[in-house]
Amino acid sequence: MPCLRAGVVVDPYVSCVGGGYPSDLTDEQWVLVEPLLPPARVGPRGGRREKHPRRRIVDAIFYVVRTGCAWRQLPKDFPPWPTVYWYFTWWHDDGTVEHVHDILRGRVREADGRNAEPSAGLIDSQSVRTADTVPAATRGFDAGKKIKGRKRFLVTDTLGLLVAIHVVAASVQDRDGAKRPLLWTRLDHPRIRKIWADQGFAGRLVDWTTEILGRELDIVRKDPGQRGFQAQPKRWAIERTFSWLTAHRRLARDDETSPARSETMIRWAMIGLMVRRLTRGRPAARQGPRPLLREVP
Repeated sequence: MPCLRAGVVVDPYVSCVGGGYPSDLTDEQWVLVEPLLPPARVGPRGGRREKHPRRRIVDAIFYVVRTGCAWRQLPKDFPPWPTVYWYFTWWHDDGTVEHVHDILRGRVREADGRNAEPSAGLIDSQSVRTADTVPAATRGFDAGKKIKGRKRFLVTDTLGLLVAIHVVAASVQDRDGAKRPLLWTRLDHPRIRKIWADQGFAGRLVDWTTEILGRELDIVRKDPGQRGFQAQPKRWAIERTFSWLTAHRRLARDDETSPARSETMIRWAMIGLMVRRLTRGRPAARQGPRPLLREVP
């Protein structure tokens, strides 16, 4: 039903509260993201300009990540969903999302008074259920958590910011699934010399990390008398990161057909968290789309 405001009827597909959604970027946040996106694609003779504003494309992606809606269910005041999904896949394939994420991570660390590159990290895994559209070849059963789906391996810095991610079937053991993100961490972040992990990563993985990667994997063990949940030294930061991610409905379970796309969804969630952190305390002025108005007859 159309919304009424000051004698006019607002288009039902546009927010009645003055433009935009809570997931939309503010002006200050868009200033951080826009310069990091690739230039517009043009043909050999110049081509035509992009039809839809980049900002609305990015807002639409954040809307999907935050609300968990299907691409086809995007509200009509966003660009058409095939266009939004095309940008999502383009920026995934050419590495744009990873580039934007890594630049913002460095800025958040510097704003916290730290070096842009971390020197220590944390690793942990999280098993999540999958949608019925996820191919059976990329999902499995985690006997420990009693979950059928996928497992996310995350390496973060001591602030809980994402350093490396790897999504696999939930049936993969922690000691096996951790090797790839640990290797990526070694290659992309050579300053990281020590990584903390829980008891699930103990054993041969510790020796492999020392002998092959030349890094220290320190196992944080529970207190023998511990009952119930208790925040563990160092490792609480990555547990907090998992809670940040699952606050996004698209990440509460895994809906992506490809594990690589799941990793990109997680990076988009972290980008949203970091731009909000960088603009914390500033006026949250949103410059959303103007409502389409028509006079009441």
